[in-house]
Amino acid sequence: MTHPAIIKATSLIQAGDIVGAEGALVALAETEGDGALVEVLDEMPSKDLLAVIREYDSSRESILNLLITPEQFARTVALERLYGDVSHEHLRGMINSVIYREDANAREFISAIVELDGGCEALADYLSDRAEEVVGAFNALDTEDLDRSEVADHDWKELTWLLRNEHPEVYDIVLVLLKKQIQKRIIEEAEELLNEEEFQKTDQGHVTKVAVKDDDIEEDDDSAI
Repeated sequence: MTHPAIIKATSLIQAGDIVGAEGALVALAETEGDGALVEVLDEMPSKDLLAVIREYDSSRESILNLLITPEQFARTVALERLYGDVSHEHLRGMINSVIYREDANAREFISAIVELDGGCEALADYLSDRAEEVVGAFNALDTEDLDRSEVADHDWKELTWLLRNEHPEVYDIVLVLLKKQIQKRIIEEAEELLNEEEFQKTDQGHVTKVAVKDDDIEEDDDSAI
């Protein structure tokens, strides 16, 4: 039987009240304890859980971010791509708020993420706006002598360090994906530049044509005089 808290939270999510849905889940933890909430989160549809936790980041913590298990979190991360968020701002926010929490074992969360289809792609999306730095300068660093505390930004540097030092096989996959992203970006920028040049040529040709017509009109007027 579906827990009443799930029914209420799902109803609120469908109505667009994400804050209310989160409040309903928090109320469950307050009345029945953290363990009850963890069990409910395991039963809750991943898309509904994602709808709630993607609205929070490290600056806006929620009890859900603190209690969600690696497996539960991995399922939401794998679904995040369905939102089509080109900036991946929500993805970065939710990952930062969970894997860097005080009691979290980042290795367990990353392992759970990459076990699911789309997990490595999600990590590449997380690093997408830093792709050039990850592939370039950071990849060239000798991280064997680089302690985690030196890159503990609770953001992209720390995640890159974790992947390279604790998940080398995943790091290699993510690196390939980032290189593809960079290549795609270069092609798109080149095509955009080419389109702009073509537009300018076409536009200049149009202006020239209009100028000629104006001259013709002036000459006709002179002839009439």
